Amino acid sequence: MKIAVCDDCQQDVMQIKTLFDREHDVALYTDARNFIADIEEKKTHFDLYLIDIYMDTINGIDVAKRIRERDEDAVICFISSSDAFYRQAYDLYAVQYLLKPIQREKVEKLVTRVSQQISRDKAMSLQFRSRGQMGSVPYRKILFISSREHTIFVQCRDGNIQKFKGKLSEIALRVCGDTFFRCHQSFIVNMYHIDRLHGNEIFMSGYRIPVSRRYLPEVRKRYQEILFEEMD
Repeated sequence: MKIAVCDDCQQDVMQIKTLFDREHDVALYTDARNFIADIEEKKTHFDLYLIDIYMDTINGIDVAKRIRERDEDAVICFISSSDAFYRQAYDLYAVQYLLKPIQREKVEKLVTRVSQQISRDKAMSLQFRSRGQMGSVPYRKILFISSREHTIFVQCRDGNIQKFKGKLSEIALRVCGDTFFRCHQSFIVNMYHIDRLHGNEIFMSGYRIPVSRRYLPEVRKRYQEILFEEMD
C-alpha cells in the first residue's frame, strides 16, 4: 500500500512511520507545499493520506481540500494534537481522525479497513491491458464506455479517459447487468450516474449519450427502477 504522511514535525513523521509494517511504501513530507506539488504537478497518487491539521505553511484541512479536488475518493486520515477540527474533518469525508500520540493498534485497524476497501474496488473494477501494461478502473468511477475504430474509451467521473484496444461487445459481456447498460452500438452507460433520460438521449455530467431504438425500452425501465430506489 502506498501511504503519504504529511506533518511539519520531523520527529512526528518519523515516529508515525515506525507504526507501519515494512511491506508498505510510506512517503514522508514535512513541507505541505512539496506534498501538494507532488500531487498536483507530478500527479502522485497514494492509497492512504495521513495529514496533520496544525502546520505552519498550510493547515491540513486546506491540504485535504486540494487533494479532494483532484481525487474525490481519496482516503484521508487526519492526525492532530486536538479534536478542534473534528467536524470539519468529517465534512471532508475523512476516514478517520487520530489524536497524537498515535497508537499502533489504531493504525493497524486503519490499514486493515483501507486494505479491505482496495480489495473491494479491485474486485469491482474494469480490468484492461494498454501498451503492455495492466490497468483497472473501479466501476463506481465510470460514467460511460464508448468505442470507435476498435478502441475502447472509458470516461471517468473525474474527467480522465482510459483507452485501450478492444471490442465493446466483449466489454458488455463483462460489465453489463444492473449497473451498466448498453444503450447504443457504441455506448455502455453507468445507469447510476444518469442525470436525465429525455427522448432518445441520456444526459450525464454534461455529456449527451444517444440511445438507440433497440435498447430504449430496457434502458427506460432500468432508469425508472433506479429513480424509485433513490426515493425509498
